[in-house]
Amino acid sequence: MTFNPLEQRGIPLDRQLRNWRELNVEPIDPDRCDPYTRCRVITMNGIEVEAILFSHQLARNTVDPEIKRQLAQTRYIEAQQQKAVNWLLPGLSSVLETTIAYEQVAVDLTAWVARMEPDPYLKQAYQFGVLEDFDHLYRYANLYEMIEHRKAESIVDNLTEVMPGRPTRYHHRDPVDNVRDPYAKDQADPLSKLHALTIMSTEQQTMNFYMNTGPTYMEPIARQLYQEIGLIEEEHVTHYESLVDPGETWWEQLVNHEYNECYLYYSFMEQESDPKVKAIWELHLNMELEHLHVACDLMRRLDGREPAEVLAPALPNVLTFEPNKAYLRELLDTQMDLTTLGAGYVREAHERFEKMQETIHGGENPPSDRVMHMHDDMFGREYRVQTEGEHPDPAQREK
Repeated sequence: MTFNPLEQRGIPLDRQLRNWRELNVEPIDPDRCDPYTRCRVITMNGIEVEAILFSHQLARNTVDPEIKRQLAQTRYIEAQQQKAVNWLLPGLSSVLETTIAYEQVAVDLTAWVARMEPDPYLKQAYQFGVLEDFDHLYRYANLYEMIEHRKAESIVDNLTEVMPGRPTRYHHRDPVDNVRDPYAKDQADPLSKLHALTIMSTEQQTMNFYMNTGPTYMEPIARQLYQEIGLIEEEHVTHYESLVDPGETWWEQLVNHEYNECYLYYSFMEQESDPKVKAIWELHLNMELEHLHVACDLMRRLDGREPAEVLAPALPNVLTFEPNKAYLRELLDTQMDLTTLGAGYVREAHERFEKMQETIHGGENPPSDRVMHMHDDMFGREYRVQTEGEHPDPAQREK
């Protein structure tokens, strides 16, 4: 059966406010939960944060006080949703454990989106980015064993392999080469718009997380690695946000945000293995259905257009967290040496790329390289999880 959010009514807005007892959700158990439950939590936190930030930006760009009040009402409920979702994460987990889960999200979510993306140019953008997040997971996993003396398989549970991606030192590019070409809003598949908004939002949340948590470590190498990868996450947000057509009106963007929240809550409700978490996805879906209708009314009134002109007639197939090992190994075998030039991709190091590399590294090894040397000095080996055999790229196989 197809599910069309435009034809469904949810909980009336004046009945969505929750008290402290209702917001005080029970966190997931880090030692017993499905790793993909944790991934869904992290994803929806990023989606809710983007919804709140977008609503604030829209409010700052409208002069109508009635619209500001309408946005404030919906935004407060979104803020309650964000708190409930993010507070599902367990306080027992360290920042680094949560970081590894963030990178598992980036790997398996982006890989799934790349597999399903109908537009070849957008597909390549996701394929390019996922090989960098894959390498970040590998670097943080080695740091985790160094400073917490635990292994990342306790977090990723063999669902996601841990081994080198495109080396992090090569992720530092001239900023102009991080800007991609946008999709055309009137020709793009509605699914492409949902994909772009989803990946942009989750990468933005990763950027925000590293910006705020990076300096909380005492170990110098940890602080330095978060600083390096935090800068790359800014590059990724630039990379993904530039895929969105800037010609979309505020009201098109608003309905796209709300529709995407319906899509993701519905997707996660359909696959969630934890009954308590599933109940939250279902509750939030029924809230978002009403938020979507509020946004649609604003679009009709202020844009003079029907939301059905820009939204999918029914939800696409559910977005699924699942292993993407074979797909990622194919990319590791064929796209490790790519970099960007303008809005395209090349295999040769070019002048802007080389100048950026020379300037930022300053003739020294970056933290992403040094953490591997330090790990090797401590353990005499790298930390990897290679469930499907040796690395596809012979140059990246263990010595």
